[in-house]
Amino acid sequence: MKLALTLEYSGARMSLDIEKILELERLGYDSVWSAESYGSDAVTPAAFIAARTTRIHVGTGIMQMAGRTPAATATTAMTLDALSGGRFRLGLGVSGPQVVEGWHGQAFGKPLQRTREYVEIVRAIFRREKPLEYRGEYYQIPYAGADATGLGKPLKSILHGRPDIPIYLAAVGPKNVALAAEIADGWIPVLFSARRAPLFRAWLDEGFARAGRSAAGFDVMPMVTVVVGDDVAACRRPVKAKLALYVGGMGARGRNFYNDIARRYGYEAAAKTIQDFYLAGRKAEAEAAVPDALVDEVALCGPRERIRERLPEWTSAGITTMLVAGDGLAARTMAELLL
Repeated sequence: MKLALTLEYSGARMSLDIEKILELERLGYDSVWSAESYGSDAVTPAAFIAARTTRIHVGTGIMQMAGRTPAATATTAMTLDALSGGRFRLGLGVSGPQVVEGWHGQAFGKPLQRTREYVEIVRAIFRREKPLEYRGEYYQIPYAGADATGLGKPLKSILHGRPDIPIYLAAVGPKNVALAAEIADGWIPVLFSARRAPLFRAWLDEGFARAGRSAAGFDVMPMVTVVVGDDVAACRRPVKAKLALYVGGMGARGRNFYNDIARRYGYEAAAKTIQDFYLAGRKAEAEAAVPDALVDEVALCGPRERIRERLPEWTSAGITTMLVAGDGLAARTMAELLL
């Protein structure tokens, strides 16, 4: 299993602990991934890190599709990949209706169809086999709408980039996970439970079968929060805060993909309670309602030895890369235990 590091969202102030990243590069981490929601972007930190490092790969975890045209994403990826010496990985995701419609001002629409078209266009630009032409439900290239000038011309990228830049998809539901296995090079799940691996494997296998491919070379890279400390309850608290936000507040009632995950794992009553509290503005009560068992399914918390004892469940779950979310101590601990 390889190790990667995910960077947290910026918050009100943007900063990067470059010394931590350089240390992880020395320790043997495979990659580091930036993030974006509706604050700092994912591309700028990736470029900054690539410029300061020499070996570690950089990825966007994830670039929101609604925020960029497929062509803008493809040219950004090719540019970063070229300047980093082939160390870039493109992570994409649809985000959710609140951000797509509330921040980017676009219709959320059909995420599966949009993703399929987006990835097809990006790959076509990477390959440079011919000038770009595409006719889909969401994307018309050259544009041919009623207000078109008629002057649009099929173009081919001036930059000769690497044709096989890896594309990763963030996905949580059965159909989205199957789509990732069908069209992408890797999958970035959130709130991944190692003990539910057979469930995820069935979804992945559906996608592999549709594409006529095997799982070989496909990177399963779940984001796993790691908190190291002597007091297990204290280590669980920040994870409970994150789970309360995701399960309770990342989406509207009846349209929250993370709430769906908790329910799928068997925590139906807790998921309802967490969401009720969170949407009512009672965040502390929402956090308190997160079961310890759910925390322990999706995160690694506590003393080093407790984490070591729990690792076999993760290393036997078909994971190829663990995307660690944690501080320097957590990142170093995982390197000592796994590398």
